[in-house]
Amino acid sequence: MIELYESQRAMRAMRKAAMQRGVVAILDIGSSKIACLVLRFDGSDSAADDGMGPLAGQSGFRVIGAATTRSRGVRFGEIHAMNETERAIRTAVQAAQKMAGIRVDHVIAAFSGAGPRSYGLAGQVDVQGVTVDEQDVARVLSACDVPDFGHGREVLHAQPVNFALDHRSGLIDPRGQIGNELFCDMHMLTVDAQSIQNLAHCVKRCDLELAGVASSAYVSGISALVEDEQEMGAACIDMGGGATGVSIFMKKHMIYADSVRMGGDHVTSDISMGLQVPTATAERIKTFYGGVVATGMDDREMIETDGETGDWEHDRRKVSRAELIGIMRPRVEEILEEARGCLDAAGFEHLPSQQIVLTGAASQIPGLDGLATKILGQQVRLGRPMRVHGLPQAATGPGFAGAVGLCLFAAKPQDEWWDFELPVEKYPSRSFKRAVQWFRENW
Repeated sequence: MIELYESQRAMRAMRKAAMQRGVVAILDIGSSKIACLVLRFDGSDSAADDGMGPLAGQSGFRVIGAATTRSRGVRFGEIHAMNETERAIRTAVQAAQKMAGIRVDHVIAAFSGAGPRSYGLAGQVDVQGVTVDEQDVARVLSACDVPDFGHGREVLHAQPVNFALDHRSGLIDPRGQIGNELFCDMHMLTVDAQSIQNLAHCVKRCDLELAGVASSAYVSGISALVEDEQEMGAACIDMGGGATGVSIFMKKHMIYADSVRMGGDHVTSDISMGLQVPTATAERIKTFYGGVVATGMDDREMIETDGETGDWEHDRRKVSRAELIGIMRPRVEEILEEARGCLDAAGFEHLPSQQIVLTGAASQIPGLDGLATKILGQQVRLGRPMRVHGLPQAATGPGFAGAVGLCLFAAKPQDEWWDFELPVEKYPSRSFKRAVQWFRENW
């Protein structure tokens, strides 16, 4: 635990140093694409308006380089073939650097998968002085009962999401306030340690320094949920290629995250097998003709499969759009049902607002919002990432929610456990019932 704490602190220090130097790269490592954005920081708290209108959450940065490449060696959001992933990362970073006209040494990366697990922790201490100071916050964070999350797991995020001072709850930052007893609720997200180590090793092999890591589910939520949704309580379902991230936000903090090991690539795979066409052809058919709601017209709309087997009859086959929808819909339903299961496990129905936002490249399937409303509940909308300065038009779609969220995370990170000087002797590891029921009582 102490080693992890130190490595996270070292990454945070590196991020600050990179921002002071003025440039840092964002790396969103997905199963279907790897996106790299190069950010320039001007050191101010708010970027100048460039005629695009006000940009919420903007913190003095501009995108000066952007590139994407087809992902290789990544499955279910985790690295499976180091050499291939290394080549893909190098390709994306070099193209983004070329566009920016500047070399980048530090990257902040996001990834999905790695079996995320959420825990709700609580701590309580007496305030030593008259007013709450940094030391008191550090003590209450270290007083939280850390669960025994098992061998081979690492803490990825550990964020205080609610403070209470005596009988006043819902405080975002208690520092400087007067009271006797300080309480804290913390959300902790653990992931498979090997996945993070593989990511760090891969980035190092690309001659880059890792200045931070984040969960894709978390950063997608930051960019796809509007401020009111983050405040009142909302869920973000980020439908990627190999994995679908699920995150729940409340009072502008993430209070739960999970991941479903299915995404748009699985829909493509079903089309490939169902129509007996290569994966590339299946992807093209899905993109141009795909959908999940069939109408009477779809029986008559025919799609050429354009195969390349050399068998003329087989290659010139035609299938109806209704047949394609019949292949796609069951898999999309399965992904949404799994996401629904994650929300139910988190007690999502107890939040005052049950807004659900779908984002990610796979969320663009026509008719998805209607199907999602049936499976997930009434309040479903499709979300695009927030606009940020300098972002190319090609990178403003739902598939870039993670990359844009990572920009916002880099520019204005939330306080985490390792940002405070915790007393080193306080690393309790008593067992804790794995649950997120705590927020039912605390909100």
